[in-house]
Amino acid sequence: MKPTFSYNKSDWGLILGASSGFGAATARELARNGMSIIGVHFDRAAGLPAVEALVREIEENGVEARFFNINASDPQKRAELLDTMKREFASDHSNTIRVLMHSLAFGSLRPLVAPKPGSSITQAQVEMTMDVMANSLVYWTQAVVERGMMRRGGRIFAMTSSGGHSSLLNYGAVSAAKAALESYIRQISLELGPMGITANTILGGVTDTPALRKIPGAIEMLEVARARNPSLRNGTPEDIARAIALLAHENAQFISGNVLCVDGGEDHVQYIGRKSVERYD
Repeated sequence: MKPTFSYNKSDWGLILGASSGFGAATARELARNGMSIIGVHFDRAAGLPAVEALVREIEENGVEARFFNINASDPQKRAELLDTMKREFASDHSNTIRVLMHSLAFGSLRPLVAPKPGSSITQAQVEMTMDVMANSLVYWTQAVVERGMMRRGGRIFAMTSSGGHSSLLNYGAVSAAKAALESYIRQISLELGPMGITANTILGGVTDTPALRKIPGAIEMLEVARARNPSLRNGTPEDIARAIALLAHENAQFISGNVLCVDGGEDHVQYIGRKSVERYD
């Protein structure tokens, strides 16, 4: 397939949560359009063959791929990774992190308050969820900018969901993290705007990803979302990836500080009681 946008291998996409779902799809799409990829993932041995296949697929586009199997919330590992990449960047001063994408989905799915003792979410679980799914965006952004690895034209994206402004059983801690993530993006947009760096939150629809499958009732959620979506289908990780490739373009420089819905209208359009609607192709 012919590339849609023209980036080059000295433009790098740093993808947090790169081994599956939105992160993997975005890594593929940015690479297809000429961008090199730094992938951060946290997989056990059983998942590594799929990561290796993804790396080969990225490199088939003639770009570079550096993947690191680390805990993205570990400060020491974060510093080691970025120091390593900064040394590699030194060989060519045109190297820059053009895209930083936060797509980390690791949180606790338990009720905030449950009548049965021991069933409620714990303090440690709340703090872990917030740290991984929200606070880590701040720390990675700090580390990248302070090292001078992102310059004017840089793009920061964070994945949110409708759970950031609505309620779902057992989703309280994740919902709070998504709301915090949206707030952080607004603040980052304010603080980095003078540097020519933009920041936006991407809100996808209910999408069949490994992260969604961990939520109880995921299949029903997909069916309901498909019925209410004006496009009569569920969103895909590729929908998100294509939007990010578009927004990384220089013409999108004045789009910043927003929650951008890439969901076919799913979050705001209601089709109550619709069972089926004729398609027009």
